[in-house]
Amino acid sequence: MAESKAPGLGGESMNETQPVGSSRAVVPAVRRFKLTVLEGPDTGTAWESTGERCAIGSERSNEMVLTDPTVSRFHCELSAGERGVRIKDLDSLNGVFVDGVQVVEAYLKGGTSLRLGRSLLRFEFAHEPNPLKLSAETHFGTLSGSSSAMRATYYLMERAAQSDVTVLLEGETGTGKSQAARAIHEASSRKNAPFLILDCGALPATLMESELFGHEKGAFTGAQLRRVGIFEEAQGGTVFLDEIGELPLELQPKLLHVIENREVRRVGANTFAKVDVRLIAATHRDLRGEVNTGRFRADLFYRLAVLKVPLPSLRHHLSDLPSIVDGLLASMGTSAQLKARFTAPEFLARLGQLAWPGNVRELRNYLERCVVFEDEANDQPAAVSSTGAPTIDPNQPYADARKRALEAFEQSYVQALVKAHDGNVSKAASAAQMDRAYLYRLLRRAGSTE
Repeated sequence: MAESKAPGLGGESMNETQPVGSSRAVVPAVRRFKLTVLEGPDTGTAWESTGERCAIGSERSNEMVLTDPTVSRFHCELSAGERGVRIKDLDSLNGVFVDGVQVVEAYLKGGTSLRLGRSLLRFEFAHEPNPLKLSAETHFGTLSGSSSAMRATYYLMERAAQSDVTVLLEGETGTGKSQAARAIHEASSRKNAPFLILDCGALPATLMESELFGHEKGAFTGAQLRRVGIFEEAQGGTVFLDEIGELPLELQPKLLHVIENREVRRVGANTFAKVDVRLIAATHRDLRGEVNTGRFRADLFYRLAVLKVPLPSLRHHLSDLPSIVDGLLASMGTSAQLKARFTAPEFLARLGQLAWPGNVRELRNYLERCVVFEDEANDQPAAVSSTGAPTIDPNQPYADARKRALEAFEQSYVQALVKAHDGNVSKAASAAQMDRAYLYRLLRRAGSTE
C-alpha cells in the first residue's frame, strides 16, 4: 500500500481526522497487525492487535505474554501510527533483533522476523485497520492541538478526569506533563480541593521521605515540629509526583503502601493516618525498562500504570505548531504586530524544520527570546546547532539521545540532498545510493512535501 504524502508542517497523514464539524471528517485508523511465534516455548501462539500498542514480555501485564525465560519482563513494545508500526526495545536483557539485525527502534514491514531471546516471531499486517479513539476537542486545559496524536491524548485525559484511578503521564521533557496533570485535576470532581506537586528528582532521599509522608517532632535532627506530608496536606485533592522514575528504591515500597492502603505513616510515628487523595505521576523514562534493570519496582509500576497517558513529542505533531505558537504568544501578552510576525507561514515553516528535543518548553523559550528582541532570535533553538549537528545533552538516557540525534540528522540530510538536486527525488536517491521509495519515506518523516 502506497503511503500518502504528508501535507503542511507536521507531516500529518492525508487520513488525518478533521476537526468536528468539518465536511471532510473521517474515522481515523491505524494498521492492525498480528504476531505468530515460530520458535521457542510458545511456538504456535498468535496475537492480533485491537489497538495501537502491544507490549511483549514475560510479565502477565503485557498484551502478548511469552513464557521463554530468556525474554525480559517487558522486552519490547510495538506501536502503530501514521508512519507504520514501530518496535522499541525496552532495555531488554537479550535485545531485539529484526531480520537478524539488533535494533533499539525500527519500523517493521510485513513478513519481518523478530528474535526475542530464544523466541522467533513473525510480524504481519492484518487486512482490517483499528479505529483510533479520539476526543472531539482540540484543547484540554492549557494543552492545544487538533492533530490525531493530541486528540488521542485528550481522549485518555477525559477518561482519567471522570474517575479516581491512578494515572501515569509519559513523555519527553517539555511535552506538558505538568499541564496535563493540572488539567485532569481541574476537570475532575476534586477540582475544588488542593492540587499539590512534588518533583521526585529535585530532593535527596533523606528530605523526600519527609516531604512525602511527613514527620513527627524529634524524628530526626532538626525536626523541631511535627509536619504533615504532601499526601495529608492534599486531603480530598490530587497529588502530582513529577519524575517518579527518580524516586529512590528505598522509598518505593512506602509509596506502594500509600497507593494500596490509602494511609501514610509519618517518619517517627507508630500509627497510620488515612488519606483521601488522587495520585497522578509523570516520567520522561520508560519505567518498564527501569523494571527490567532493577531500578524500579515492578509492583509499584503496576499500581502507577492503571491508566497510562502518553504526551507526544512536538516533532510528532508539528501540524499543531500554528495553534501552539498562537497560544504561547497570547500567554506572553505579545503585541498584535509581533504576533502577526511570529505566526506568519514563513516563520512557522522555519520552526517546523527543527527537531525540538526540548519540545513545547523549548519552543516557548525560543519565542520569548524572539519577543524580547522583536525579531527572530540570533541563536537557533537547541534542537540543531549552527553546524547542523544535534546538541548533546549528557543528562538524557543514551537511547533517547541517540534517537533524537538520528532524527535530526535524517531531517537535515534528506532536505539538503533533495535541494542539491533541485527537488528531483530520483536523482537525489541515486546520488545517495538509496532506494527512491526509502527516500520518500525519509522525506515524509522529515515533514517535507516533496
